[in-house]
Amino acid sequence: MHQHQRRLLTIVTESTIEAHLLRDIQRWGAHGYTITEARGKGARGVREGNWEANRNIRIEVVCDDSSAERIAGGLRAHYYDNYAMILYLSNVDVLRPEKF
Repeated sequence: MHQHQRRLLTIVTESTIEAHLLRDIQRWGAHGYTITEARGKGARGVREGNWEANRNIRIEVVCDDSSAERIAGGLRAHYYDNYAMILYLSNVDVLRPEKF
C-alpha cells in the first residue's frame, strides 16, 4: 500500500462566517473540505454552541503544501483581526493522492 504525504489544515472559527470561508478557501486552492461543529474554551471565552452567535465550526482541508500555505495566508490576512479563529497544520498520509 503506497502512502502519499499531504497537509491537513484545520480551521476552528465562528460558524457565522462559514459561507465566506468556504468561498475563499476554494478560491485559494482547496479541492474539498470537511466541516464539523466544535465547542470549547479559548482566548475569546467559552463557545458552547447553545445559540447561533456562540457556535464554532472546525473545517478540515487536506491538500498539498503550497495550497495549505496559500489558504492559511489568506485566512490570516482577511479574517484573523476580526474573528475568533485558530489554524493548525499537520502532516498526513493519504492513500488516494489524486483526490487532494
